[in-house]
Amino acid sequence: MASPGIVTRWTASAPRLLSILRIVAAFLFMQAGSMKLFAFPIGVPPNGGTVPAGSQLWIGAILEVFGGGLLLLGWFTRPVAFLLSGMMAVAYFQFHAPQGFWPIANQGVEAILYCFVWLYISAAGGGPWSLDARRRSGR
Repeated sequence: MASPGIVTRWTASAPRLLSILRIVAAFLFMQAGSMKLFAFPIGVPPNGGTVPAGSQLWIGAILEVFGGGLLLLGWFTRPVAFLLSGMMAVAYFQFHAPQGFWPIANQGVEAILYCFVWLYISAAGGGPWSLDARRRSGR
């Protein structure tokens, strides 16, 4: 059986792990947008280009890059995460769900995961390693 000290220390690390989840998820999320806007690190499959400026995908890519950047820094975390959660719900139901019921088959797993990760972060906040936390502490 685990010692109470280990359990206590692991439980105490939850706020820092929240920050790590936010940072890693935001970094990955930004890649989806930079692929669509800048063809970086790769272009949009199958031809490797970018999405048309002004299109719905382009607007989503702007939100992915700049909203993801705000989440990466932990700045305005709660409202931005809530907005992006809704965006991912729309993305799932508009683009993935019509392709079939099962998310693994309709390629909607990422959209669903981001939707619920951002929803959680909109409630939990950015954690201690965020600009929001620094602003609150007055540093």
